[in-house]
Amino acid sequence: MALQGPQKTAATLVGVVVLMGGFAWASVPFYSWFCAVTGFGGTTLEADAGSDVILDETIKIRFDANTDPSMPWEFKPDVREMELRIGETGLAFYEAHNPTDRVIAGTASYNVAPYEAGGFFTKIDCFCFTEQVLQPGETVMMPVTFYVDPEITTDRDAKYVHRITLSYTFYETDLPTELAALQSDFSTATDLN
Repeated sequence: MALQGPQKTAATLVGVVVLMGGFAWASVPFYSWFCAVTGFGGTTLEADAGSDVILDETIKIRFDANTDPSMPWEFKPDVREMELRIGETGLAFYEAHNPTDRVIAGTASYNVAPYEAGGFFTKIDCFCFTEQVLQPGETVMMPVTFYVDPEITTDRDAKYVHRITLSYTFYETDLPTELAALQSDFSTATDLN
């Protein structure tokens, strides 16, 4: 039996809503994948080792640190800026401090500016690849190892970039299951005393 009039319109509208919801759901992972592959939007690339080519041309790297308003950590770069040869492996440190009396887990999101440089800024290792957990009062130095791909010098837009800003923002995340259980047990024991 074929749908008539209002039923056909309602079925069509439901179909459109479901289709649009599917597109919306798929757009976030697709965009993340696209940015990771191309470096679009300031997303950096990842590598297992440094560059085979090191040029005599230098580039300045500026380091920026932020925290989400709800994240109580203190977070800053150890050095604000460094200059290195294009293709040379750089090592920078960021300092994080937990001034609270509780264990806090955090995850860092990152970005590179200008956007044209994102596809050429390559991380070999980074604290941002994993969740970080700081004990009450703990301070840690967290490394990031990187290089700027020599291909930046031949890119139509990126070849004019002489300074790159690597920016991180830390967000509080849920504690890993085993730490959350310990924290809960500790809170319960403290409350009983």
